[in-house]
Amino acid sequence: MAKLQNPNRAKIHRNYTVEEIAMLYAVHKNTVRLWIKDGLPTIDRKRPILIAGADLRRYWQSKRTCRKRKCQLFEMYCVRCKVTQRPAENMADYEPLNSDTGRLIGLCPDCGGIINKFVRFNRLDEIRGYLDITQTKALKHISDSNNPLVNSDFNQ
Repeated sequence: MAKLQNPNRAKIHRNYTVEEIAMLYAVHKNTVRLWIKDGLPTIDRKRPILIAGADLRRYWQSKRTCRKRKCQLFEMYCVRCKVTQRPAENMADYEPLNSDTGRLIGLCPDCGGIINKFVRFNRLDEIRGYLDITQTKALKHISDSNNPLVNSDFNQ
């Protein structure tokens, strides 16, 4: 699978040769030739092969958008596996970030890594129909903790 490139590296008012694109994206010249076979438009078929910067940018923007997939309400994205899926055993923790948004944290059922999803607090009831959500409550101050640090003077 090809690594997605940043489309903004290409300047839209400039024409590039295969070698210049290879240097711009730090890939081999043959990789750029594969992109041309894959659909990267060229100005003409004469040598040297020239690619318009606007076409190069459009090519990478279309590559990015065709791979995007919106998560369902009950799904989270695993960066390691590069797929959206339900957390393991349909369990997730909700960690509030502010008064109206928070983060769902779960485990990937395939690789065991942590998967996240940012959600609004008012959507939690909808998600609870699909997932078992444990709501964690942040402590206001460290002195409110049942297990303060060993070197603390809170008990004095």
